[in-house]
Amino acid sequence: MDNINLIDTFSEFKELKNIDRATMMRILEDVFRNLLLKKYGTDENFDVIINIDKGDFEIWRNREVVADEDFEDDNLQISLTEARKIDEDYEVGEEVTDEVKLVDFGRRMVLALRQNLSSKILELEKGNVFNLYKERVGNIITGEVYQVWKKEILILDDEGNELVLPRTEQIPSDFFKKGDNVRAAVIKVEMKNNTPLIVLSRTAPVFLERLFEQEVPEIFDGLITIKKIVRVPGERAKVAVESYDERIDPVGACVGMKGSRIHGIVRELRNENIDVINFTNNIQLYIQRALNPAKITSCKINEELQKAEVYLQPNEISLAIGKGGLNIKLASQLTEYEIDVYRVQDEKESEEDIDLDEFSDEIEQWIIDALKAIGCDTAKSVLEKSPKELIRRTDLEEETIQEVINIIKAEFE
Repeated sequence: MDNINLIDTFSEFKELKNIDRATMMRILEDVFRNLLLKKYGTDENFDVIINIDKGDFEIWRNREVVADEDFEDDNLQISLTEARKIDEDYEVGEEVTDEVKLVDFGRRMVLALRQNLSSKILELEKGNVFNLYKERVGNIITGEVYQVWKKEILILDDEGNELVLPRTEQIPSDFFKKGDNVRAAVIKVEMKNNTPLIVLSRTAPVFLERLFEQEVPEIFDGLITIKKIVRVPGERAKVAVESYDERIDPVGACVGMKGSRIHGIVRELRNENIDVINFTNNIQLYIQRALNPAKITSCKINEELQKAEVYLQPNEISLAIGKGGLNIKLASQLTEYEIDVYRVQDEKESEEDIDLDEFSDEIEQWIIDALKAIGCDTAKSVLEKSPKELIRRTDLEEETIQEVINIIKAEFE
């Protein structure tokens, strides 16, 4: 093992891991000085010279010339007789400098030196990756799928760093194979077993927020602010935006001409339905916008309980609730108000119909609440829907639904 092998090791790491010159010199000197401490017990009388440009290094030892009878320490001293073998002009008290060859340390120590150098550089590189991605939390990165497992996907970035995209952070309809390019947001960076663990996500709201920043220059420039994002990944999302410039329509700017800006985001999110809403401090108007495309007839707000009672025409109720209840669920999350939907009735209809709460003696309250949550707040509104639809939308048992229908029918009979 000679100098060339060690410098080759250093050059490989320097090239592959992109470690700066000053840091590499410090690491090299530290490892050599540790070696000197192990062999000689001290490194104070040694000069370590590293020449990165030439790819070599030198170790020089400084020893004091002493009279032969005073000679005690071979590392710190050299006898006058030995000194004059090097140069006849040496006198007692002068300093002799001689080069220490790597071969003098023995093969085992040189191997340990090389391993120490490799581990220190690897440790430094891991620290660099950790610090780099710690600053990138919340940002989008693009990488290539390297390995696909059942619970996660391993992704490599442009520098070959390993990133993890768990299955739980993927959109349900995502399907990736080795070699595919993936865009995702960095959501967590931590050291695990002395190795940086970088976790990505395509389901986090911040991923959608960064996509908007990339597609909408006004958001990137700060002219439009995203106030809040709520989403059910791959299904539906609601984005509240606000403009600080009255001349800019925030919703129009985000959607783009004929949807040109938002189409790219929708494709990236596997056709996720995105509603862009103009933010307002008027909570009644905000709830009305959040329930879009449904048209609200009236709205009663309880600010203390953070509840809202929304009244709609019968044909608007299904629009307000949305497929699988997604629209009303996301509207509640966006506005931070619990929203209850009620059907508007005219006088004639209200005389003939019966409020569902009137059946509380025969039907358990939690069942009534489940029916009201899908807009069925009266007896006739329940009977208007088929049992299959009621089962699907309320997630109640078939037997329960049938029992409710029988009770209501008996009342009218």
